[in-house]
Amino acid sequence: MSLARAKTVFTAEDYLAGEEHSPGKHQYLAGEIFAMGGATDAHITITMNLAFLLRAHVRGRSCRVYIADMKLRVATADAFFYPDLLVTCAPDDHAAPLFKSQPTLVAEVLSASTAAFDRGRKFAIYRQLPSLQEYVLIEQRPMSVECFRRGDRGQWLLQAYGPGERVELASLNFSAAIETLYEDVVLPANTNEDWRPPQADAD
Repeated sequence: MSLARAKTVFTAEDYLAGEEHSPGKHQYLAGEIFAMGGATDAHITITMNLAFLLRAHVRGRSCRVYIADMKLRVATADAFFYPDLLVTCAPDDHAAPLFKSQPTLVAEVLSASTAAFDRGRKFAIYRQLPSLQEYVLIEQRPMSVECFRRGDRGQWLLQAYGPGERVELASLNFSAAIETLYEDVVLPANTNEDWRPPQADAD
């Protein structure tokens, strides 16, 4: 009878050292390393559209916008992720070359393979970041944006946006028509009929 092979456990230092020379991107969670897959045209286009809008909006301020290739560290969960987009206004983050740890806003563009994790465990981990004020989930199809916003008492409240509406990101005093996030994205027919607003708030 063969013995079960022990699972390899990595330290955060192991992960950072390996990631520096890796040809692909990986995420790290509590000693385990996970390879990341590629993104679709719609995924990349939506991310870039939001990044350009936010970069122009915060220009001249102390906030900076980062996309896909910048790691986000959540020390309390022993985790490193690559959010699709993050905005940080913390001076300590500006001086950190490899990863950021004090985001004001994090956005993820959902895909079939990541949506459950992005909505569930990842969001639970992100909520451990005291600096985080808004967590934004963007569907590739149909046109739908969900913004989870931290309330005055620390509770997370959901605001959903659909076609014809303006997306409000209160943490950055930002507003834009949802259609600008989907510019150049090919959407299915009857998008307005497909969209339904989520019903539940996050705890």
